[in-house]
Amino acid sequence: MSDLKNSRSTVATKKTSSNKGAAHSASVSENRKLSSRVSQLETENSQLRGRIADLENFNQEVMTKYNNVQALKPFQAELIQMQKSLEARGKKMIIIFEGRGGAGKGGTIARITQYMNAKNYRVVAMGKPTEEERTQWYFQKYVEQFPRAGKIVLFDRSWYQRAIIEPVFGFCSDEEYENFMEGVVGFEKDLARQGIILIKFYFSVSRQEQSRRFEERKEDPLQNWKLDEIDLDAEEFRDEFTEAKYEMLKKTHTMHAPWTIIRSDNKFLARLNAMKYILSMVDYEPINPELDLQIDHDVVLSGAYELERMKAQRIRMGIST
Repeated sequence: MSDLKNSRSTVATKKTSSNKGAAHSASVSENRKLSSRVSQLETENSQLRGRIADLENFNQEVMTKYNNVQALKPFQAELIQMQKSLEARGKKMIIIFEGRGGAGKGGTIARITQYMNAKNYRVVAMGKPTEEERTQWYFQKYVEQFPRAGKIVLFDRSWYQRAIIEPVFGFCSDEEYENFMEGVVGFEKDLARQGIILIKFYFSVSRQEQSRRFEERKEDPLQNWKLDEIDLDAEEFRDEFTEAKYEMLKKTHTMHAPWTIIRSDNKFLARLNAMKYILSMVDYEPINPELDLQIDHDVVLSGAYELERMKAQRIRMGIST
């Protein structure tokens, strides 16, 4: 009888132990599931936070662009008023845009002309000279594009291709380059004597920002067209371009046709200040006399100042000035 009781007790103990073991295993399994689910939720939460941050950044970027667009509109309205004044007085205006690839020339031209009367302005972008053009007077193809009375012509790269692009890439001979540099000052003096308003912009972009813009264009199918062989190759010849720019400023920055440097790492500020500068060059009746036309001198520099800055840099590098 005692043995039977002991046997039953042993069986009961084993069942109890088995039940406890099963319960423990079930508890461990449940804890693992809960832990896995918590980890999954934490991952999802982190991803959601990332998406929210991206959306907030995107929204901020959109709002910044919208505010910038709105900020330009009063100045674009003044440009229309200025255009009317030129037309009424029969004045001619030529604006040339020079600078490295990716410096923001095209974008600035687009904003300047966005609301202008298309009948009274033209944008001209000339390629490298054809064989026929190389037999002509160099300035001929540009003169053919000059404005009539009351009109504006904006050159997206101008006759100054011969001062920078052509010599760097071997598109002209040394003699052609020297003839241009000797003749361009007199050519522009004649334009001023004829009463043509000539504005010469050089857009200056940093190496880092230029590289960023090129990469952005490569990855964006809507901007691929902005890249051409010259722009892509120009990065390899940056020092040569800098030397050509220095020589150009030294020989062609004059009282009657000065260079104006636009620092263009910030596109909005470059566009805004280019508009302000253009408006400051014409005596017209403004729409809003209270509009701030004060130029930001951290963005807009005189050619003389830029030349002195480049001279100082060359002296530090031991290069002849």
